[in-house]
Amino acid sequence: MQSLGRHVLAELYGCKFEVLNDINRVEDIMVNAALEAGAEIREFVFHKFSPQGVSGVVVISESHLAIHTWPELGYAAVDVFTCGEKVDPWDACKYLESMFGANQMKASEVKRGIIALEDQRLVVNY
Repeated sequence: MQSLGRHVLAELYGCKFEVLNDINRVEDIMVNAALEAGAEIREFVFHKFSPQGVSGVVVISESHLAIHTWPELGYAAVDVFTCGEKVDPWDACKYLESMFGANQMKASEVKRGIIALEDQRLVVNY
C-alpha cells in the first residue's frame, strides 16, 4: 500500500502571545517552515482578526500549510499536508514549535490517498 501524501495535524500550546498575534511574524514563520521542510512555495495569504488572531495558508507545490491562532490562549492549530517523498512535514512542525515558542506540541500524522493496485485496477480506499 502506498500513500499519496502525509498530513500532520499539530496543536501548539504555550506559544508567545506577541508572536501569534502578529500577522507579519506568523506569515514569515509559516513561509520559512515550508522552506525548512524542503517545499516549493507557490503563494500565501494571511488574515489578521480583531481583536486578535491570525489565519493563513501557504500553498506549496507539494500541497499546503495552514494555521489559525488564538493568541489569548497561547494556542495555534496547524496542518501540514505534503505529497511525494522530498518534503518532510515533521520538519515544518518542529520549526513552528520552536519559532512560536511552544512549550508543548501534540501532533499526529495521517496517510492521505492510500492506494492499492488490485488486478491492475486502481482502487482508492476511503
